Amino acid sequence: MVGQPDADLARPMTPTHADAPPAAARQARRGPGARGSLTNTNTGPGQRAWRRSPPQRSATSVPRLRRWAAIGAAAGALGAVLLFAPASWLADRVSRATGQQVWLADSRGTVWDGSAQLWLTGGAGSQDRALLAPRIHWTLTPSLDGLQLSLRADCCTAGAMLMQLAITRSGLQLSLADADSAWPTAALVGLGTPWNTLQPGGRLRLRSQGLLAQQIEGRWQLSGSAVLEAQDFSSALSTLRPLGSYQLKIQGGASTRLQLDTLTGKLQLTGQGQWGPGLRFSGEASAAPGSEAVLDNFLNIVGRRQGSRSIITLG
Repeated sequence: MVGQPDADLARPMTPTHADAPPAAARQARRGPGARGSLTNTNTGPGQRAWRRSPPQRSATSVPRLRRWAAIGAAAGALGAVLLFAPASWLADRVSRATGQQVWLADSRGTVWDGSAQLWLTGGAGSQDRALLAPRIHWTLTPSLDGLQLSLRADCCTAGAMLMQLAITRSGLQLSLADADSAWPTAALVGLGTPWNTLQPGGRLRLRSQGLLAQQIEGRWQLSGSAVLEAQDFSSALSTLRPLGSYQLKIQGGASTRLQLDTLTGKLQLTGQGQWGPGLRFSGEASAAPGSEAVLDNFLNIVGRRQGSRSIITLG
């Protein structure tokens, strides 16, 4: 005779905390809703299956993630703008820093690697302008203490001119590696008076040694030295060409000193001055023996006549 089935055997088996895996048992003790909870997915008698439910985010986690995503996108956009900033940005800042007396036209490339035409002008509102270099090329490289600028002009520099711009406790500091370059004197016309009257010609050769410009208590101070030579200088005010060759020595210090001397020529020029703050210069022009007649009118124009000399005062 077959007996009645045991009631315990006929009842479906339901997993208990003791039957669950260790992780599920811990979850059961923590309660529902915890991160990554395990839930029972029984599909039939005697079957035990456990499934990990997706973690439930707090109400504040989603806005926080969106905020960080927005910050990341903004940082990326800013980096791209800085990396690919057009050369015209640099041209605009050079113009402002020089009172619009230096103009970079037809700029190409980027702030970091670009080129432009280099013009001199008489400043804001002036119609005077002259081309100093048909095209200059620059490379701007960030460094630990500032920026390094490599500048090259095919017309006027034998190689690249290297400059270092640094930020110090006292302010900005600009250093120029020893360099030798030559530029057209005629471009000075672009600066306006008195060059637009003199209409100079010839070449300007600039040699520098240990030249450093730095801000001290809000004022610029120059150290090191430079020599500017006006070679085969001429002027539209005189039929004598060239008038001569001249040398201006620049010596840095608390007040930059200037010394003008004649190297060769019929027109004799001498003078001294200083720069900082402002330019103050006093000198004189005279004719070499035998050239008084041909230079008489020129001497009347360039300064205040005192006998055979013409007194020149600036500042």
